Amino acid sequence: MSAVETAPRPPAPARRALRVPGVRMGLLGLLVAAVACAGLFAGRGVAPEDVRAVLLGASADPTTEHIVLRLRLPRVLVALVAGACLGVAGLVLQSALRNPLAGPEVTGVTPGAVLGAVTATGLGLAGWDSPAAVVVAACLGGFAGAGLLWLLAGRDRGDPEQTAVHGVLVSAVLAGLTAVVLLVAPGELGSVVQWLIGSTEGRVWQHGNLLWPWAAFWGAAAWLLAGPLTLLRCGDEQASAAGLAIGRGRGAALVCAVALTAGAVSAVGALGFVGLLVPHLALAVFGADLRIALPGAALLGAAVVCGADAAAQLLSPLLAAAFGADRLTLPVGALTTCVGAGLLLAVARRRADER
Repeated sequence: MSAVETAPRPPAPARRALRVPGVRMGLLGLLVAAVACAGLFAGRGVAPEDVRAVLLGASADPTTEHIVLRLRLPRVLVALVAGACLGVAGLVLQSALRNPLAGPEVTGVTPGAVLGAVTATGLGLAGWDSPAAVVVAACLGGFAGAGLLWLLAGRDRGDPEQTAVHGVLVSAVLAGLTAVVLLVAPGELGSVVQWLIGSTEGRVWQHGNLLWPWAAFWGAAAWLLAGPLTLLRCGDEQASAAGLAIGRGRGAALVCAVALTAGAVSAVGALGFVGLLVPHLALAVFGADLRIALPGAALLGAAVVCGADAAAQLLSPLLAAAFGADRLTLPVGALTTCVGAGLLLAVARRRADER
């Protein structure tokens, strides 16, 4: 007998258990808890044992308690919820438009939300310290971007490739308008850069308390659309034959996707590639049943963004030392964009080699 034949295999019940979606969801929940703990312990100024003491209620240092409970904890919450929003929004968009490249970043939704937030900031109507106004502005911009794509696509809305091309064009136009706003209001450079790249710096409980009810409402709405979204993934003809009102179903899905994206953008800015790649991972792990894949995408998005934020905090001191800077902060959006772009190129090259 060969070594392959004699190698021990996991018991059959264990192998079957790993195929159960509930088991996978539980393991993913443990991963989310792990990256959340990593986010709490990462960062400067407080040693890990001091963080542990605060969480256990054994610390008497008010400064340490403030850093952990007023800064790090809401930052982790915002990262988790924003990642969940982007993961669900991406899966909803890809299902509604039947396009694997229809992430919020390339359909005009994220650039529109960023444009709305930046414009409101430049006009003095919103800012990082007024998250409610930013949510409203980001929603208006996100809906404007999605509407522009809808109008530009015209009769080609059912063609995934044409929709992707139009989405790239719309995103480029909206990014250019954002640059124009920057020229008009150069004093808002710091805010613009944070929204364009994506950052969790300075997130406090006010942001988290505003974001999580918004995410819960629109996430539940998206889950209720799992049936229509599954039909839309099969094609307009099949969905129409099954009795689905295609226009209403797709419109409701787009409203949910835009609202979720706008909520995430208003809190952390534009995080590249999260809404584009997380849905593919969710479908690979949980299958095509969107009743399971949508919650899975939420957990995966939360794990990706919070894990990237923790990694960015750990890498920041190393980068500062490497460049000889006193202080250097790596934005989480820069990390997700670099890693996401690398993964996308690797997948594209692998598929090209398979052909």
